[in-house]
Amino acid sequence: MATTPAPQMSRSLFIFTVLYGGMVCIAGVLGAKQVSLGPLAVEAGIFPFLLLVVLSSTVAELYGRETANRLVRFGFVPLITAIFLIWLVIQLPTDPGMFEPAKPAFPIILGQSWRLMAAGILAYGVSQFLNVYIFSRLRGTSGSWLAARAAVASAVSQIVDTLIFISISFYGVRPITELMVGQATAKVVLSILIVPLLITALVALGRRLDAQA
Repeated sequence: MATTPAPQMSRSLFIFTVLYGGMVCIAGVLGAKQVSLGPLAVEAGIFPFLLLVVLSSTVAELYGRETANRLVRFGFVPLITAIFLIWLVIQLPTDPGMFEPAKPAFPIILGQSWRLMAAGILAYGVSQFLNVYIFSRLRGTSGSWLAARAAVASAVSQIVDTLIFISISFYGVRPITELMVGQATAKVVLSILIVPLLITALVALGRRLDAQA
């Protein structure tokens, strides 16, 4: 009896997809902490979100815009699943023997209002699709300027991410202008300093992995 051959997937695309799903899940968790970057105070979720930008741009460079968009669409699955599981765990009764300081801290750190959850989902989708779109369109005008295309696409998409997330999450609750400026500035600076290096490294790694397959 003939067996159906397994669907083929390149080694680098598999690795990048797994890493992408992990970063989607951990971004919301790390976002519970505010970190100080010089004079700027930003939420720590900025780091996995920048990796999401780098990964989607890397996939677009290696496999095309449609594959990158498919990666972004699939990212909604672990994102929404993680939100649901966090909500479920918070609702379940707490073990009386749980380490006492962790009892009140867990729901405070991981619990999110409906506004924060909606903001995260919407900001993720819009910013990631926008990043892939800008990165792919610039390829037609700037050729192989990989680092420059990645930096521009990342900076623009992360500004939009900040505007959407903070507006939905905090409008009417607290002043948002200073928070927006701080977050957007930090994301632009990191997009210029870090994203070009990361995407150059990941594209080279992806090509090397695929050449070895």
